[in-house]
Order: sequence, then structure tokens, then C-alpha cells
Amino acid sequence: MTSEQASGNSGETAFLLTWDGTSWRDVVRLRQGQVTTIGRSATNRIVLQDDSCSRNHCEVFFSEGEWKLRDLGSRNGTTLRDRKVTGDVPLHSGDVISIGECRLAFTTSLEAAPVNPTGSFSGAERVTSPTQPAVSTPTVEPNILHRTAVPEFLKSAAPAKTDFGNELTKLYRLGLEMGAARTRQQLTEVVLAAIARETVASISAVLLAAPEAASQPMPVDLQVVAYHSRKDLPYRRVSDNLSRIVLSKREAILTRDVADDRQLSVFDSLGEMKALSVICAPIQTVDRVLGLIHLYSTNPDNPLDKHDLEFTLALSNQLAVSLLQLQERDTLQTGLAQARSVNETLRSQLTQEQTLIGETGSMRDLRDKICLIAETDANVLIRGESGCGKELIARSIHSQSPRRDAPFVCVNCAALNESLLESELFGHEKGAFTGAVDRKIGRFEQADGGTLFLDEVGEMSPSIQAKFLRILEGYPFERIGGRKPIQVNVRIVAATNRDLEEAVEDGDFRKDLYFRLQVAEIIASPLRERREDIELLANAFLQKFVLKTGRVIKAFTDEAMQLLKNYDWPGNVRELQNTIERTVILCRNEVVRASDIQLSSLAARQVVSQPDREASTEYRELSLADIEQEHILKTLEHTGWNKSRSAQILGIERSTLDRKLKRFHVPRPLTD
Repeated sequence: MTSEQASGNSGETAFLLTWDGTSWRDVVRLRQGQVTTIGRSATNRIVLQDDSCSRNHCEVFFSEGEWKLRDLGSRNGTTLRDRKVTGDVPLHSGDVISIGECRLAFTTSLEAAPVNPTGSFSGAERVTSPTQPAVSTPTVEPNILHRTAVPEFLKSAAPAKTDFGNELTKLYRLGLEMGAARTRQQLTEVVLAAIARETVASISAVLLAAPEAASQPMPVDLQVVAYHSRKDLPYRRVSDNLSRIVLSKREAILTRDVADDRQLSVFDSLGEMKALSVICAPIQTVDRVLGLIHLYSTNPDNPLDKHDLEFTLALSNQLAVSLLQLQERDTLQTGLAQARSVNETLRSQLTQEQTLIGETGSMRDLRDKICLIAETDANVLIRGESGCGKELIARSIHSQSPRRDAPFVCVNCAALNESLLESELFGHEKGAFTGAVDRKIGRFEQADGGTLFLDEVGEMSPSIQAKFLRILEGYPFERIGGRKPIQVNVRIVAATNRDLEEAVEDGDFRKDLYFRLQVAEIIASPLRERREDIELLANAFLQKFVLKTGRVIKAFTDEAMQLLKNYDWPGNVRELQNTIERTVILCRNEVVRASDIQLSSLAARQVVSQPDREASTEYRELSLADIEQEHILKTLEHTGWNKSRSAQILGIERSTLDRKLKRFHVPRPLTD
């Protein structure tokens, strides 16, 4: 008979387990087409010694696609789920059948241990053969023939003349089979099949401790997870006495003539069958015992021997390694599932926090345009002032595109110098330059399959622009210091607040790169051009920061909201968000008043920097370029040629100001 395992399908395999007062011990396999009778008579498949039990008390059978329990007109009745059984009652996995003080558990999987019954009774003295005396568990050590902690053919001091090639070949093949097992059930099937194939055992079983059990478990901690029987005999669990010796000594044991140990006797429906030889081997790692392999023979002419003992021990060692690997894999899978769940939660929160807010016509047009662009794979150029939400638009494009589950990677091209930006984008090999102590994966590789957002793309140096263009044209690239070509599939979304057309004319930005980026173009409107959205944005930011800080602030007063609407917001949505956050932190009332709002003085200074705008009413024939140059020079004069301050007033980057001065051919005036 081939090795059989517990199945989650009650229509295939099911089991009855007997309670010995401390644990579920004996296991009887139920089969379709076979009625399992229970009672005091020796003709029953399960014989109970209990005065409350009738000679033919009840039976378990399979009918109409499910297992059922039927009472056979017993004197004291059969109890299931706290009710007397009348008629044919369906059994569910985990049900406990009560017959007098005896308890039988029905289960469709040995992997799931039934709940321990409540109440005081001694099942060990009740579930027996009619000829079996009700005695206590012996405490004397059984007659041990052999014991070993390491198989002889695995010892370094094994005799050289001994040929262990056959044993090692079997173990190698068995290791491959065990390595291919994907579940604990499959693994135990492989182990029990090997025992049936390579030993003379009549019955074998694998008993495991729960993962939370101590590193040195007790016999009661062990659960039968699978067993195999050559003659369809019920499995009788290894005695607590023998298992306690094996668990404590961490040695495999072969013992004979165990009829005196009532827990090691096996019975069938015709009477007593003695287990003439027994092997018990620990399933152990260096620091803990995971369980036991138990097998016994009932054939007096072919008992288990020392060879069977050593094979079983070697098998248990391999089983321990395989069980640990399965546990580690399950742990990794659980961790991966948790990480994915956290990732989905964070994605959801990010989507909620970064929703494009606004109901003006320009915002509705923007959302419609994003939907059209997102479903394609075209490169996108987002243009607009600083702080108007260009990165938010880029994230929205990515989240609505087919690449939504792939990475979204951001790089600010203006935040790094040329060499650092090149390393950041393309990566470098170890030792490529001073300080390159390890290989670095560039942002293009990180974004493979997803979207790469390049903020302030107009600040790229010409050499990086050339390399960037090659990638946009579909060519592979190499890391700095590397020779291996790397091909990536990346969608580019670029953003800038710079006049790229002017940069192209000045030679600061490649024309061919400009056309490669401007496949689809989105203009982000400044906040001052959509003042109707200020109230929606302000309320959304208020709710966000109230939740973040725990403050109790309900709304804005009309005066406060009007103050926000009248302000020009040179820093756009970013400035509005920062203003609301500062207001929530400092506000001491349940409503935000106008006096609670601290606006930036940047806009006022921009007005101060142009003192003669209204005074000078005389028309002059000047081009826009002339007006720009004149205004830039006046701003520099106003700030004492402080370029950083001037760039801030003008609303441009410092590098942009330097390029304009270079184009104007205007040097900094000499000071006295």
C-alpha cells in the first residue's frame, strides 16, 4: 500500500484520534466504502473498554459526499457537539465524539490538531483491546538494543573497507526528492514512502512539535502529522517513556520485545498484535528538536535492525534541514505578503495625499490631458513655475499609466553638480573614481519598467544631455567605469521652469533633446491664475495638518480665506501648503483668523524692487529682451549684485541668472 496523507477534502481521507488523558494518541484512518464500528466487542474496528460503552455502540461511515456518525441503539447514547446523536449526523473536522468517558476526535487533516477535550477522564485506560490490562505507563527504560546519535556511514572514523556508496546514493536521491517538496505534507509523504521502501516497518509516522514549542519539547508537545501503514492498521503513538528518552538524549533508539509497554502494543479487530521491534529517531537541528520519526514492525520473522536504525536517523537529519528550509521560505513569503500589503497601503495613502485638487477650467483640462497622455508611453515635458505641482502631475501620469505597478523614480537635476548627476543617473562601478568604494545602480536602472521623473531638466550639462539623448533614442548605456552595455525600458517625464526655447537658442540645451522630450507637453498653471481653487486647496491642507498634528481647528474665518485669495502666491501651491502648515502649528483657536496667517514677504519685496514702474509713464520703443535685461540689471543694483537674492526676487534659478548675464555680456561692476 502506498503512503497516504491527510487531506483537506473530507471525501478522500479522514481520521479518528483517541484521547489518552493528556494528548491525542492513536490514529485510525477512515476510508470510503468501509464502515468503522466502535464498541466494547472485539469485533469492532475500534475497541473501547468503558462500562458506559455498549458492545456495538456506534459507527462512522461515508455517505452522500460526507462523513457521518450513527448511534447503534446504545444503552447510554453517543454525544456530539453536546447533543445526543439521533439518526445520521454529519461530522465536521475537529468534532469530538463522547462515549462515556472516552473521547474520539474526527479530523480530515492531521496537520490541524483537534481542540483538547474538557472534563476529567482517563481515555488511556478506555481505548484498548479487550485483553489489554488497564495499567499505568511504565517508567522503566525499555530493552534498548542499539542507540546512536550519528549514522555509522556518516562518521569520519568509519572503516575504510566498508562500502557505504549504496546508502549515500539513496540518501542523495532522497535529498533531491525532499528538496522538491513545496509543502510539509509533500515532504512527509516523501519521508514515509522512503521508510516503506527501505525498511521492514509495518507502520511509520512523523510527529512534530508546534513552531512555538520549546527547543527541547516534551512528548505531550508532539503531534502526529502523517503516518503510513502496510496493512491498514491504526497507528499507535510511541510511548511517552521512549519518546522522552529520545528527546532528552537526542539519540535514535532501536528496542525489541515491547509487549510489556502497553503504549507500544498495536491492536486490530481480531485481537492483540505485538510490536516486536521499534525505532524512534529525533528530528533535530544543532539548537533544537523539531519532532520524532517513529516506526515499528509487527512481523516476528523480519524485525527492524541496526541498518534500519541508521537509515532512519540519516533520514531524520535530512528531514530537519528540509523542515527548516520550508519554515524559512514560509516566513519569507509571509514577510513578502506583509510588505506588499504595506506597500499597497502606502500607495493608497500617497494617492490620497497627492490628488490634483481644483475645479477651475484649467484644472479640469489638466486632468483630461493627463488621462489621455497616461495611457500612452510617450515622453512628457511639464512646464510651469516653481511650486505649481509639476512632480504631482508626473506622479499622476505614472499612477494612471500601464506602468503604475513599476517604480517611479525622481531626480532633481539642479541639486547636483555634473559629476554627481552623471553618477546618480547612470550609476558607477567600484573603483571608477575616488570614493567609489562600491558599485552603484543608477536611477535609470532603478526605474527600469517604470517612470523616471527628471525635475529641472534644463539644468543638465551638455555632456550629460548627450548621454541622456542616446538613451532616449533606444541605445544602451554603461555605468561610469563600466564596459557592460545596459538596456532599460523607462518612460521619461521631465519638468522645468526654464524657457527651454531660449536655452536652445543660446546653445545651453540641445535642440534634438528638446524635441525628444517635447512629445507631449503639459503646462501647469500658477496658483494666481486659478484663484477659485485656493479655498479648496486651503481646506484640504488644513484637514491634512490637523490630522497630522492633532490640533482641533475646524475652518477659516471669511476674513482669513479672503486674505488667502487676495495673495499672489509667488511660490504657488507649495507656498500655500507651507503657509497652512505654519498656521496650524501656531493657531490657538478652533478657527483660523486672518491674524493667524503669516504670509511671505517675497511678493512685497518684488514690488519694492520696481519703484519706478508707475512713475515712468513715457513710452519707449523697447523689445521684450531689452525690458528683461533692464529689469534684471535694476534688480541686481537693488540687491547690491547679490545674485542669489536677485534670482529669488526674479523667480528664477541662480544658474539661469548667470546664463542670462553671460548672454547680455554684462560683467559685475568693480567696487571701490
